[in-house]
Amino acid sequence: MSDGDRAHPPLRKDAAANRERLLRAASDLFAERGLEVTLNDIAHHAGVGVGTAYRRFANKEEVIDALLEERMAGVEDVAREAAADPDPWDGVVHFLEGALALQHGDRGLAEMMNNPVLGDARVDEVRERIAPIVTEIVERAKAAGVVRPDLDQSDLIFVQLALSTVMERTQVLAPDLYRRYLALFLDGIRTDRETLTTLPTRALSSQETHEVMTRGRRRARS
Repeated sequence: MSDGDRAHPPLRKDAAANRERLLRAASDLFAERGLEVTLNDIAHHAGVGVGTAYRRFANKEEVIDALLEERMAGVEDVAREAAADPDPWDGVVHFLEGALALQHGDRGLAEMMNNPVLGDARVDEVRERIAPIVTEIVERAKAAGVVRPDLDQSDLIFVQLALSTVMERTQVLAPDLYRRYLALFLDGIRTDRETLTTLPTRALSSQETHEVMTRGRRRARS
């Protein structure tokens, strides 16, 4: 048994089940309402006592940290699958589609990444784990000549950031709209553009676009 195992012995079966129940409840609430929910809210949603919640997590920040680790492990798995794809172009597509699918409808994920309670060290650790894999995906695609030669791994990250905003704004009216802009981006970086990807969803009308862009203002006034 390692020192780490002695320092953190395995939880009893019921304690482990309660911890998992609390994490799933927090995931649901963060995705729906963002990070303003309290540990009491999480306990109530999980159907456990507040005392039980505080035995598993000292505060909400520990819940956020545990969920971020889960989310980033999922993104890392997607990135490794993409890097292992025998077709470099499919690898780029797989990474973006998979990473965005993990964010789809999850309002809490972006807030977790930008939450100051995590600290720079935690965010740096996430970057150090995933950025080299994304770099490998991009460099493989560039070496194969299937993407423009000036593409950078950071471009894939900023595209996700941009599309997460589209997701957040359009989740009620047109939840799949982000896929249209992902297709436009992919066509913009590929070197073989003899044929264009069929866009997976229609564009919003002028009125729908106005509704989406002003939704936050309407909420603030109500």
